[in-house]
Amino acid sequence: MLEKQELKEFLDEKYYQFNTPDFIDSDPIQIPHSFSSKEDVEISAFLSASIAWGQRKIIIKNAFRLIEMMDNRPSDFILNAEESDLSVFDSFVHRTFNAEDCKFFIRSLQNIYKKHGGLENVFTKGYSENGSIESALIYFRKVFLETEHLVRTEKHVANILRNSSAKRLNMFLMWMVRNDGRGVHFGLWDKINPAHLFLPLDVHTGNVGRKLGLLSRKQNDWKAVDEITQSLRSFDPTDPVKYDFSLFGLGIFDKF
Repeated sequence: MLEKQELKEFLDEKYYQFNTPDFIDSDPIQIPHSFSSKEDVEISAFLSASIAWGQRKIIIKNAFRLIEMMDNRPSDFILNAEESDLSVFDSFVHRTFNAEDCKFFIRSLQNIYKKHGGLENVFTKGYSENGSIESALIYFRKVFLETEHLVRTEKHVANILRNSSAKRLNMFLMWMVRNDGRGVHFGLWDKINPAHLFLPLDVHTGNVGRKLGLLSRKQNDWKAVDEITQSLRSFDPTDPVKYDFSLFGLGIFDKF
């Protein structure tokens, strides 16, 4: 096992290695990078992150398809779509996320942009309750589910109160909040402190984290997210989730 300073240097080296614009072409973050307006970036990022589980090539293909179904104008579609327009999603499916789930996500986003001031406003309002991402995630879920929906759809909106790892929502927040000037993450939201973000824990980051002694918990749940993020904060308390590049890169590209 590496000593703490050696481990920090190793993780920093991997962060700089993988956190380059080259990363974009192999990751679902390329979908929001197709846009320039804040709302288009936010909405396409949220929808892409929402289906980000399974094979990355399939995720990227289906995320592009989803945005194409919105005429490649996601914010315009969200703001102006009528119920009859949602039939365009009848054929959409990504693993267990089906057409009805997709239509609900569109309706809910429409509610958020028309009645709650947009995604940034919802997450920021939850966060500002006590300056915690946990509050932001809990509040977001409450607002997102206030639109009429099928019970089955709730499984696609992470519930950290039930110990969900919230990988996809944490990934979305990381994309929106982190601003390190290296061209991958967007840094569009400046009212949430990147020091408070949590690692988007998945199979790869979890396995690498265990091998490096950053995580002892066996399940990839919220308790594990908290544990591994606390470990990463000891290396960089101002920007702990920058090491997602290190852990993910080690797992995916270096086959660590």
